Amino acid sequence: MLRINRAPVLTLWAAVVAERLGLPRDTALTAGQALAGLTAHSKGVRLGIYAPPELRPHELPPPLPKGATKIHDVVLLGRQIHFADTAHGQRAVSKGELVNPESVERYLKGKFGEALDKVRAEMERLASHFPADRLNQDGFHLYEQFRPEVPSDERGWGAKGVLDLARIRALAPR
Repeated sequence: MLRINRAPVLTLWAAVVAERLGLPRDTALTAGQALAGLTAHSKGVRLGIYAPPELRPHELPPPLPKGATKIHDVVLLGRQIHFADTAHGQRAVSKGELVNPESVERYLKGKFGEALDKVRAEMERLASHFPADRLNQDGFHLYEQFRPEVPSDERGWGAKGVLDLARIRALAPR
């Protein structure tokens, strides 16, 4: 068992799902980071930490990030992720910036430590049991079943919980 907060677990899971959908690993890593950021922001709005979008009508959409040639959207685990075409391939956009796959990989290694490869393998095994479109549709629900248990109130914001690999294994259809 591993004590970890939810953000890196969701980042890794979303990256695994994105790869299963056919995205290259670097692109998938950026998608995972962007999705985790959107999810954290949504929770912050629910907790009253951030203002909801309807109270921020003065905000303009961010400009095209430096190095991006075109923006398009992809739905990943029920969330709309902005992607940019770049000279290095597609990269997710978060807070108006291109997400760097190397920084996501460093983040995951820092949070999971030596358990990263083992956790990734369990997630990949689970993902392999579902057709890609169904995994994308039901994947967030799967994550909710294995994510670390932490308090749901503000004290739970960023709190660590236990990630039990046996729970991930148990979700695979027999």
